[in-house]
Amino acid sequence: MMVTKIEGLRTWSALAKNKRRPSEYEIVTTNLQTRTRHRKQAYELSPAPLVQMNEWYKKNVFDSPLEHDDWENYRDPDELVYRFYTLNQDAQEQYVDGLLDEHDELGHDAGLEGEWLAILQRLYTPRRYLQSALQMCAAYLVQTAPASTITVCAGFQDADEFRWLSRVAYRTSELANAHPDRGYGDTERDSWEMDPAWQGFRELFEKVLVAYDWGEQFVALNLVAKPAADESLRLFGATGRRYGDALLSLLADNQMRDSDRSRRWSAALVDFALTKSSNRDVMVQWIEKWKPLAIQAINAYMEPIPDNEEATKASIKNLEAFHRSLGLLR
Repeated sequence: MMVTKIEGLRTWSALAKNKRRPSEYEIVTTNLQTRTRHRKQAYELSPAPLVQMNEWYKKNVFDSPLEHDDWENYRDPDELVYRFYTLNQDAQEQYVDGLLDEHDELGHDAGLEGEWLAILQRLYTPRRYLQSALQMCAAYLVQTAPASTITVCAGFQDADEFRWLSRVAYRTSELANAHPDRGYGDTERDSWEMDPAWQGFRELFEKVLVAYDWGEQFVALNLVAKPAADESLRLFGATGRRYGDALLSLLADNQMRDSDRSRRWSAALVDFALTKSSNRDVMVQWIEKWKPLAIQAINAYMEPIPDNEEATKASIKNLEAFHRSLGLLR
């Protein structure tokens, strides 16, 4: 009896065309979404308009002005997978824990000047509300991104924002323990809601949170609002050095590692989108729409800092340099 040998695929069918063994990144990241399979049934339930989720996804993802024939062909330049992400961030968390422990042993917080303690209470400890907004925006991008390769990048960004929300809350508690009479932990919500220094960022992020089109959300968040927030922290951390707050400066530097990774995958997505020529004008128009709010937010945030003029200019200059690097600054 003759036995016929059946040749099976040695990899996922979607990756077979590559004619090489797929990487771990490709195996665990590509073509994972079900919601992009059917235009009228994104969540494989009853067709729109019977199920509102399907109609929402059709309007804000499939019909977005930001278009591409196959978003799944996008690749993260870092090819980051969960295994490597957790290993890397575990090392970074150990580093931050070491910073906190070392400065605690040195009595760092007790030695801070009153003027700087007041600035921290006004401009740093309320950042946990800003971090929460950054996290919520990233989580929305996770939900609406039209390809799993984009979803994974946004998911790691979401985790990054939560990481720093937790660290700001921790620092707030440390400052409260060192200076129990100052009201750390009790005044931050009022500052976020009422202090003029925060109203620019509050307006910016409340509007980004309702930019439901996935493409506009990506541009508004990753190309404008988040870079503006991160640049304000970068320069605020540098100001901390002048007041003897080396810990803030070191924490800000570590946070910028996460920011830089966000910019890398965002820049790669812009490059990928620009393979369709009509997307350039779409993204430029969105940047021009959101950039004035970002500049307003930076100016308001930096205004209470002594000798802030150069730092404010540097923050705005860095934001514009990022846009210029993307080829999206007219």
